Amino acid sequence: MNGKRDDDTTRTPRPQNAQDNAQDAHGVVVVGAGPTGLLLAGDLAAAGVPVTLVEKREHRISNLSRAFVAHARTLEQLDARGLADELEARGRRLDRIALFGRLSVRLDTLPSRFNHLLVIPQYEVEEVLQRRAVEAGVRFRYETEVTAIQQGEGVGGAGGAHGVAVDVRTADGGTGRLTAAYVVGTDGHRSAVREAVGLPFPGKSVIRSVVLADVRLDEQPEEVLTANAVGDAFAFIAPFGDGYHRVIGWHRGRDVPDSEPLDLDEVREITRLALGRDYGMRDARWMSRFHCDERQAPAYRVGRVFLAGDAAHVHTPAGGQGMNTGLQDAANLGWKLAAVLGGHADPALLDSYQAERHPVGRAVLRSSGGIVRLAMAKSPWMLALRTALTTFVNHVPPARTRAVGQITGIGYQYPAPRGAHRLVGTRVPDVALSIGRLYEALRGGRFVLVGPRGADRTTALDGPQGADRSLVLGARKDRLATATWTSDRRTTVLVRPDGYVAWAQEDADDAAVEGALAQWVGAAA
Repeated sequence: MNGKRDDDTTRTPRPQNAQDNAQDAHGVVVVGAGPTGLLLAGDLAAAGVPVTLVEKREHRISNLSRAFVAHARTLEQLDARGLADELEARGRRLDRIALFGRLSVRLDTLPSRFNHLLVIPQYEVEEVLQRRAVEAGVRFRYETEVTAIQQGEGVGGAGGAHGVAVDVRTADGGTGRLTAAYVVGTDGHRSAVREAVGLPFPGKSVIRSVVLADVRLDEQPEEVLTANAVGDAFAFIAPFGDGYHRVIGWHRGRDVPDSEPLDLDEVREITRLALGRDYGMRDARWMSRFHCDERQAPAYRVGRVFLAGDAAHVHTPAGGQGMNTGLQDAANLGWKLAAVLGGHADPALLDSYQAERHPVGRAVLRSSGGIVRLAMAKSPWMLALRTALTTFVNHVPPARTRAVGQITGIGYQYPAPRGAHRLVGTRVPDVALSIGRLYEALRGGRFVLVGPRGADRTTALDGPQGADRSLVLGARKDRLATATWTSDRRTTVLVRPDGYVAWAQEDADDAAVEGALAQWVGAAA
């Protein structure tokens, strides 16, 4: 790794660096303060769960970002936390994706409030998520490294409680132990948490000797994101927004170890080969050589320890799905942990994290790997396949819809029990309700019950005992919002805090509604 690093930090209000050795045995320790860990910790703290966030690095948000785009599903999740509009104001919108010089996919037809791709560096997302986590009361421990994890009966609290003990070491050589009900490893592809619980990380390196440089450009690219592959070379350029651009390049004939020195001339040459010019790149503040792996843990859970983000799955940057997939892991797991720790759900609910998110991670590995293999195509039959596939996607709307749904995240559906309503497990787009937008109603980590007009369960929430059935909902007001459709729709739908359908039924009666609420939101008392 070469280049200057004296200006590579975006400063934010410093979180309190908790120094206590003991953590609440009914709380959660999150390891890793990247986007995934920050979103998860913020969600848990906002729900009243005691959270300690452990980070090996010193406190800073580096502008040496890995990720550069936020997709529609990620923006919807951030909207449910009141953060999307701020990031939209900071980033740049892109309404189409171009691949291989032939495939151009429009995003402005997406069934989402965010019918575009948002070009925004990862550090901007981290800054907003960290501020939210601090405000929610997350306890931070920077320069603290996980050295061991123990779990089982008698660990994590007094009285034989089940829990997890996390042994840590600080930068000054001190040691300590944190205890919690659950631990989540969001600590990246070299996850200490994954290693501590003995989970393998099978997979392989897909591309070696990828070059990266953060530079100034004398000539501005015509597109917000610029990418192309020609012959043996590939290059990608994206803006930081501070006058610098990230350049990523690869050349088939330059297969050297990551430790091989890198100079700007090599980056310029690869860029010229792939893009036709080097845009006058200069003043590199950071350069690096790296490789891309495709790996996935076989399980995202071992007992009371979970994995999310890059600790659970890594893949090539193709499609810009890395940070986005991790944030959606966090959105899926956070409300489940909060419900179990709050006593509103059976611990078996946590098993659904593996069932729902592991297949998504596997699909992302396939899609990103497919894109990069097609981009690297050299043999005549692979080039012919790439041409055929791009033509097919360009001209067959269902294929285009599926491809866009996978890349943007809005096309994924979670498994539903046999006999469930067809909507169960599907993503709910933002819609107008009697109380406003759905994703505004989801704020605060609540479920949202939506029913037909004329069966308004939002009335008399504080009415006298027996006034009507809405009194039963009123006792759940801290974790449930109720509304009606603004159309003549007759379906009653219970939307999970992560924006997916938990339960649905046509013309549901009181008993059916109460049964669904008891199962998903918890008892009325």
